[in-house]
Amino acid sequence: MKPKIFSFFAGSGFLDLGFESESFSVAYVNEFHPKFLDAYKYSRKKLNHEPPQYGYYSGSISDFRKPELERFLRAKVSEGRREGDLVGFIGGPPCPDFSIGGKNRGRHGDNGKLSRVYADLICHHKPDFFLFENVKGLWSTKRHREFYGELKESLRTSGYQLTERLINAIEYGVPQDRERIVLLGFRRSVTHRARPNGKEGDGFPWLKYAEYPDRTAFQFRWPLAEPFRPGKMSACPADIPMQLTVEHWFRENGVSDHPNAEHCFKPRAGLARFEAVDEGDDSKKSFKRLHRWRYSPTACYGNNEVHLHPYAARRISVAEALAVQSLPKEFELPADMTLSAMFKTVGNGVPFLAARMIARSVKDFLKKPHAIDTFGYRSGDWKAAYQPSLQLH
Repeated sequence: MKPKIFSFFAGSGFLDLGFESESFSVAYVNEFHPKFLDAYKYSRKKLNHEPPQYGYYSGSISDFRKPELERFLRAKVSEGRREGDLVGFIGGPPCPDFSIGGKNRGRHGDNGKLSRVYADLICHHKPDFFLFENVKGLWSTKRHREFYGELKESLRTSGYQLTERLINAIEYGVPQDRERIVLLGFRRSVTHRARPNGKEGDGFPWLKYAEYPDRTAFQFRWPLAEPFRPGKMSACPADIPMQLTVEHWFRENGVSDHPNAEHCFKPRAGLARFEAVDEGDDSKKSFKRLHRWRYSPTACYGNNEVHLHPYAARRISVAEALAVQSLPKEFELPADMTLSAMFKTVGNGVPFLAARMIARSVKDFLKKPHAIDTFGYRSGDWKAAYQPSLQLH
């Protein structure tokens, strides 16, 4: 079994690459921004990956409501099933309208509306399973949570059994504190009821491949901010997991020799502002200096988030940003992209290791279907993000 993936809001393909690395086949790709889609194609070529079986579409997901594209998508979903494969839709609709630090327009914003379009597309074409990813604000903010609940109800009504979790990328070995809500849905035709009594193993295996579940990554004695020491090296403290540090990933990915190593914003008004920030001081809204022996704050470079290099008087490079997103060192972006587009597509992407481990859990679930019961949270207890209560539906 090699399930076919139809990818929406694909960006430059981080989520898709995670699924593909777990033997899912990327069959069709949709991305609105032409430059991001060009980068998607470029990176696939560099990685020696075949183009999607059914090709690419550069345009809004809303276009799939048009008769011609609606028929095309319906035909390709049917074709995938005739070939004996399961079909899945994956995607993370644009999030600024739900982000706490974003536009906060919710369902009425131009981006917010696309979450409804994506859910409607799923309900209409009924893939065997789907993934919906978005920012924490969609799930945790009262006014947005109501909209999110409506989306889930429409998906349940269309025959999906749902499971959700507020994940943090650091749980999966990503050197980054990045929370996102992930909603998965499976058609009842690909699952079956088995011991619906709350026993261990009845639900979706969210934590099976989490290296640091339930916030254990934050329990180490991480180094605090210290004076900026340009060019000065230091050893990793013995009592922290080195693999969660940005310096480990910089070394693993060979960022200084990476094709995107020189792609970096240069200061316009000298170095004084960069040199004044301590190593590890991420307390400000912008101009956060990473600590070499700590994980990074969430990478959202398109929203005034400026990450400074731990021991160099500059911003981080695109190569270093890709490392923070846990991309394989072979992954690169085309040199003719603007720096703004590069950092935006990196910041928008799902961290590769998180995508891969979620894909692995989905693969395990599809190989041996279980009863899937919605993982929810007690009313008013949304902060219990890492200890979901089991609710049978």
